[in-house]
Amino acid sequence: MFESLSQRLSTVFDKLTGRGALSEADVGEALREVRVALLEADVALPVVKDFVARVKDRAVGQEVVKSVTPGQMVVKIVHDELVATLGTEGADLNLNAVPPVAVLMVGLQGSGKTTTSGKLAVRLKKDRKKVLLASLDVYRPAAQQQLEILARQAEVGSLPIVMGEMPVAIARRAMDVGRREGYDVVILDTAGRLHIDQELMAEVAQVRDAVKPTETLLVADAMIGQDAVTLAREFNEKVGVTGIVLTRVDGDARGGAALSMRAVTGRPIKFLGLGEKLDALEPFHPDRIAGRILGMGDIVSLVEKAMETVEQDEAERLAKRIEKGKFDLEDMLAQFRQVEKMGDLKGIISMLPGIGRLGDQLKDAKLDNKVVGRQKAIILSMTKAERKNPDLIKASRKRRIAAGSGGTVQDVNRLLKQYQQMADMMKKVGKLGQKGLMRHGLGGLLPPGMGKKFGR
Repeated sequence: MFESLSQRLSTVFDKLTGRGALSEADVGEALREVRVALLEADVALPVVKDFVARVKDRAVGQEVVKSVTPGQMVVKIVHDELVATLGTEGADLNLNAVPPVAVLMVGLQGSGKTTTSGKLAVRLKKDRKKVLLASLDVYRPAAQQQLEILARQAEVGSLPIVMGEMPVAIARRAMDVGRREGYDVVILDTAGRLHIDQELMAEVAQVRDAVKPTETLLVADAMIGQDAVTLAREFNEKVGVTGIVLTRVDGDARGGAALSMRAVTGRPIKFLGLGEKLDALEPFHPDRIAGRILGMGDIVSLVEKAMETVEQDEAERLAKRIEKGKFDLEDMLAQFRQVEKMGDLKGIISMLPGIGRLGDQLKDAKLDNKVVGRQKAIILSMTKAERKNPDLIKASRKRRIAAGSGGTVQDVNRLLKQYQQMADMMKKVGKLGQKGLMRHGLGGLLPPGMGKKFGR
């Protein structure tokens, strides 16, 4: 999400930051391009007009004129206004009520409500909440069974299915079971339709009145485009939305839905769904998303993701080996497994600063988790002795490993070359130690000649 918008805005701001002084005409021209970029990203026209007007008021005033770097000041203003448009931090759910607290999931059919209900249950379980999942979708074939399966995977409670029972009755029974069995939160997954209709709204409103939810979360596909405004307005007016969850943000969404829905409803975006796995639900941070849009990256989220997935014992084991200058193919395999745990490679790389400018090159690189999978397969096709001592791997062994991994000898050679480069760097880290790294910096790890760029 936001990839094309980020690339367009990066191009606009590259022109601005390359100039020593800015005229009102320069700012006007840049904002026209910003306007087009936002419209192409499917941001609703009223939201675009309001956004550009706010930026212009600040960008042509004293704030920029007095700045030492006017171009960068304009970028900062756009960043601040993006944060304001995207809204406040929205990760916290309102659970301040007598248990069980009802959380109502609403949205169109196919938006990802059921999967998001399971993801939310996993997240609440980590916070030591006892969660009950209940499906109110009596129309879509096997919808209730789908949620039951997700509940088992998430290891949370699931309301037993009673055939023929209607949504309002199911909701009341879920709350009753929640009270009797000591649940903290009851997540109610409502039925959706292919489009908004009065029957859908009336049913959801009846469920809302029956259970009095503390949170009503609108689940919307990030790829919905211009329809985001109509969807958000209808649900907010007819049902009353307390927060928004955007799904499939790891796809080719242009990002306009996020900006439009928040602006139209005034409700915070609380979570982003980044895949099908039950742990693929991220809290929404507007300042971090604004940073990604403007090519500044999101290092904080990247570090948080690493802290959640990296096994402390494994990290400490590797650190001790590196201190001794040791690094073999078993260590490399462990690193590949840690990378896989962090999720989608494109998603991880998108958090790095300036990566938006490399959009076309990244597409050509064809980054995906299959690459890591293939490298793992090559190492797993080796014997334990070969992993511990890669020097044993000669021509005949390479052919056996290639056949075992379903690849070619060239694939094996590439992996071994990559391993050797990593091993050489690890040995340098071990020799330099912490004090040496602090003294020499990055230049201490680079080959002779290259290190001069880093003060070596």
